Amino acid sequence: MPQSQISGKAYHEATKHSYLSVQIDPNYVDASTQPSPFKVYPKFYRRVKLNLNNPVHSFISLTSAITLEKVYKDGPYKLRVNPSAGALYPTEVYVQVRGIEGIVDGIYHLEVENNCLTLIYELIDDGLESYIIPGKSINGFIFLISCVYYRSSWKYQNRSIRYCLLDSGHHLGAIAASAFLHNRDIQLIFDFDKLTLNSDLGFENKEFITACAVSGEVQDNKIRHLRLKVPFVCGTDYFESNQFIEDAYKATTLQKSRQQKLEYPQFDFDKDKFYQTVWDRRSIRRFRKESISQEDYLYIVQQLQQPIPTENYEEIEIYSVVHRVERMTPGLYKGTYLVKTGNFSEKTGYLCINQAIAKDSAVTLFFVSDYLNYQTTMQVAGFLGQRLYLTSNYLGIQCSGIGAYYDDETQELLETNKDVLYGMVIGI
Repeated sequence: MPQSQISGKAYHEATKHSYLSVQIDPNYVDASTQPSPFKVYPKFYRRVKLNLNNPVHSFISLTSAITLEKVYKDGPYKLRVNPSAGALYPTEVYVQVRGIEGIVDGIYHLEVENNCLTLIYELIDDGLESYIIPGKSINGFIFLISCVYYRSSWKYQNRSIRYCLLDSGHHLGAIAASAFLHNRDIQLIFDFDKLTLNSDLGFENKEFITACAVSGEVQDNKIRHLRLKVPFVCGTDYFESNQFIEDAYKATTLQKSRQQKLEYPQFDFDKDKFYQTVWDRRSIRRFRKESISQEDYLYIVQQLQQPIPTENYEEIEIYSVVHRVERMTPGLYKGTYLVKTGNFSEKTGYLCINQAIAKDSAVTLFFVSDYLNYQTTMQVAGFLGQRLYLTSNYLGIQCSGIGAYYDDETQELLETNKDVLYGMVIGI
């Protein structure tokens, strides 16, 4: 087995849940100690307020917008277009803008809480392209996803390496949704010089780049590395390092992904309805145990099979435990192929750490893979998760991601030796 594969699998193995591990460490935290979920640069930095009536501004804003604010006894929760494990939102977005009228060429931080772009670096003959696609320049946009990992590890400890990468994939999915609504193509890129870029962006050990999405005209043009380092700004109000996560990130950054031909998906969503779906997307907390139609289920499966626009790829297999789908035999399916019949609702509820939504859903899905690059495969799983959220919500079907499950026992149910990356549920 190649070293790159051993490395990713070793970190996944080290973060597995079992019935015993969850009982020994139930993972309670004091909510009042939660680190800040928003990164803000000093007030003297130049900012561009995003106007949703401006198509360029709207395209950028909708990649990360706050869609609902809930107030609980321990404070407000600002929910966004992208879901996040525990609503902790470790991901940040940076946007390089080049050749766009009305916006200075530069690298901007997307300040989600205040819906504005903060200029952190003005371009001359340098830019992000030299780290990502050397010898080319992008007239348009380069979106960088980063993770401020302590926002997640504060609660989930070592296992948060999974959640950071899944959340990054969801955020890429939110960018893809905004691109679709604004008639723009995007390409996801996972394999590039992230470690040098982290250093030049001034992230120290507190934040790391996971992926990027480019949208615009590609030109042959030699762009040099950033001529200056960006000053350090911490993404949380306080920080505690986690050596396991930092080591896992570095080790899996150096691996190469599988490669594929770049293809773009072709969706037939009504854009007005889809736009409202993006704004209204929520994670369900309980189901009414009602059935969904076979037609809707097969449409969802079809959308999940659409191409993912990237050359760096890891194949994800999707198993569906069908509980309540009209005219479909309850049981375990791989795609649309029936692997074994049976009522597994109680079993899936148990496997997902006794979460009722996993047994009360119409379908519980598990994403598995035998990968080369761990970072890429987890983000592809999150990207597909965002597609599942939006497609099911578009049809009036509820959805939620499940990151906590008993890994080995779930593999046994699925009859696979491939790693289980993610669980998701859909239903009414």
